[in-house]
Amino acid sequence: MRFLSIALAAALSRVATASLQVVPGGTWTTPDGQHLQAHGAGLIELNGTYYMVGEDKSGGHSFSNVNCYSSTDLVQWKLEGALLSRTGSGDLGPNRVVERPKVIYNDKTRKYVLWMHMDSSNYGEARVAVATGDTVCGKYQYIRSFQPLGRESRDMGLFKDDDGKGYLLTEDRNYGLRIVALSDDFLTPTTDVFSWKLEGGNRVEAPAMVKLGNTYFMFASMMTGWDANENQYTTSTSLGSGWSGWKKFADSGSKTYTSQTTYILKTSETSAIYMGDRWMKDNLMASTYIWLPLSISGTSVTMKNFVSWVPTSNFASWQNPPAENSYEAEQASYGGQARNVDCSPCSGKVAAGYIGGPDRGSVTFSGIRSDIDGLTTIRIKFLNGDSSPRYANVRVNGDAGRKVAFLQATGNPASSTLHANLKKGSENTIVIEGIDDGWGPDIDRLMVPVQ
Repeated sequence: MRFLSIALAAALSRVATASLQVVPGGTWTTPDGQHLQAHGAGLIELNGTYYMVGEDKSGGHSFSNVNCYSSTDLVQWKLEGALLSRTGSGDLGPNRVVERPKVIYNDKTRKYVLWMHMDSSNYGEARVAVATGDTVCGKYQYIRSFQPLGRESRDMGLFKDDDGKGYLLTEDRNYGLRIVALSDDFLTPTTDVFSWKLEGGNRVEAPAMVKLGNTYFMFASMMTGWDANENQYTTSTSLGSGWSGWKKFADSGSKTYTSQTTYILKTSETSAIYMGDRWMKDNLMASTYIWLPLSISGTSVTMKNFVSWVPTSNFASWQNPPAENSYEAEQASYGGQARNVDCSPCSGKVAAGYIGGPDRGSVTFSGIRSDIDGLTTIRIKFLNGDSSPRYANVRVNGDAGRKVAFLQATGNPASSTLHANLKKGSENTIVIEGIDDGWGPDIDRLMVPVQ
């Protein structure tokens, strides 16, 4: 992934979709008004559309759904539906664990094949499960669960090679991380291809693999439960041998920017995007996503953290975070019973509180500048008074508004993303108000890109 100069970034802004941004760690609201529920996700691309398959944690730890979302820009995601949903009993019944779902397409059977970690609530079964579908985001037929080749499997992934062969990436506590070949129909593990033994402290899980050129890159996290750690990677030109020693790729001490590997999205033969989960172990539905571009040179991989970044139109390059104007909520106009509240971690130690509620509190930001007519990503900095999710209706330039989620920012102001069309000039207005007498978050400020 190459770094772009300011001049190149300016040129590429003409082909990018305004300044739509990925905001690592932010609340990511989808058009249904809910935080994106695709944890432990994998992606698959079809005719220019990306489909993301992940865990719906809205019911907490226990299985609710395996969700599928679609996007053409990697920023705006639409919920297409559930591939699998909770049933009254059995593997998909109450109090079951279904994690890290991944889908690959089988060219011979013309089926989409879904693999996932299947377990009991105490993680005592350590199995995989498999299902198939005729369309990528349609309903899937659940087939069975089992231990692959008779061995435990917890965090897992899938990989489809250039020759169309499929592989299960699986971890167990006794044999370490393994690459396992799949049958021609992708439904059955056949043979071990390679395994990382447990000697030397190489205890890794959460595998994700990508092939760039002739080199395979395997990414994984260390074993620290729900807590983040220094994720690692290894490389080889052969699946069955020659793997290099494990090395970290994010800044030392960052614990991979408080995330765990779930998927590596290949965007060209020399570029890829890291996709990880920032787990909120006491409130899994509020877990957020750390997506960052990888910098790859030969077999060397590094990754830096950003408040936000802009994917370009082909996703093989990216732009640094745009310059932003900041608009403080306490300097905006209040409606209803909205008023200043103390907020020591906020930028001015004050926030706009009592948004929504029975007295219909609101805050109106006027005079917002944009250098373009078009769609852009606005970061709403906020703080909730407790760990419960908050919601607000956000109206832009007099429209009817859209529901925006604000999840579990209880220590420092976090970001919730708003994708909206702004007008060129300084006559834009954004209103944040409650929904059905519910309470919204305390608003710190708006961060609006300047092109």
